Amino acid sequence: MRRFLVLITVICVAFSVTLLAADSFTVYTTLEELAAKELFDKYEEVTGIRVDWVRLSGGEAEARMEAEKLNPQASIWVGGVGLNHISAKLKGLTTPYFSRAAANTPEQYKDPEGYWIGLYLGPLAFATHNGRAAELGLEPPKGWFDILDSKYENLVRVANPNTSGTAYNLITCMISLFGGNEDLAFLYLKKLDRSIEMYTRSGSAGGKSVAIGEIPFAIGYAHDMVKLKAEGADITITVPEEGTGFEIASMSLIKGGPDPVNAKKLYDWILTEEAQAIIAGWYVIPVSRIAPKHPLSFSMDEIKTVHQDYVWDAENKERLLDRWTEEIGGGVE
Repeated sequence: MRRFLVLITVICVAFSVTLLAADSFTVYTTLEELAAKELFDKYEEVTGIRVDWVRLSGGEAEARMEAEKLNPQASIWVGGVGLNHISAKLKGLTTPYFSRAAANTPEQYKDPEGYWIGLYLGPLAFATHNGRAAELGLEPPKGWFDILDSKYENLVRVANPNTSGTAYNLITCMISLFGGNEDLAFLYLKKLDRSIEMYTRSGSAGGKSVAIGEIPFAIGYAHDMVKLKAEGADITITVPEEGTGFEIASMSLIKGGPDPVNAKKLYDWILTEEAQAIIAGWYVIPVSRIAPKHPLSFSMDEIKTVHQDYVWDAENKERLLDRWTEEIGGGVE
């Protein structure tokens, strides 16, 4: 009898430990910190499941997943430029999942094999601090060729493409803008380098520096800048008139993640109307049919975009980053 009671006790303890472990799980996210907190706090409120999230830039998330490939530490990756998600798929870092909730997302914004799904779009744009620009007698740039002018020398911040999907999108945008001619695109990037005062680690860092007047100009995604302006920053946002690139911020399940069940629950919930309403509040352009549009956000209908072949961009990423590092190679701050 005593043996039986001991056995029952051991089983109950083990079951309790399993339940406690299931009450939290790890997520990698490339969302901004406040956005991540808002989304994951709401999920915990709704489900009672705690999300232990780690914020990384797109390049950092992909690199960490690759380093942990034999022993994954997270189960899902939320946010981040779609190119990184495609690259992660090609490297065997993610796994397919066909959520029933994905029916509200148009086919062009999700992987046909189920490896990633788009959450929102974000076009590249310029941020200008009105006060700093006025002091220098400069106007907000209207296009990609304006920002090359010598009067902008050392006055612009942008991210380093080795750590930021935002900045890699700038490279692919230039290749598209020059009709696929890489040499012309890199000639442009070399000339742009003269205007760059600092290459930051995160794609949104430059805009934040502009918002506080630390630097007059930055290149980044429009929604990050709209958020700063809505919060009171004295900035002007301009979308390049020649045409601009854009991200598809996405979500993927990590292959071999320690908690696939909770990862799929979060994945499904993020595609619900409740979560999509939160995402729309970030001034982005949601792709789900059930997501509302924020009145302050840009619409893709009012922006001229370049053609982007995301699969080609992902397949050539390592080569293009090596070329950028060799020919331009700005340090990361």
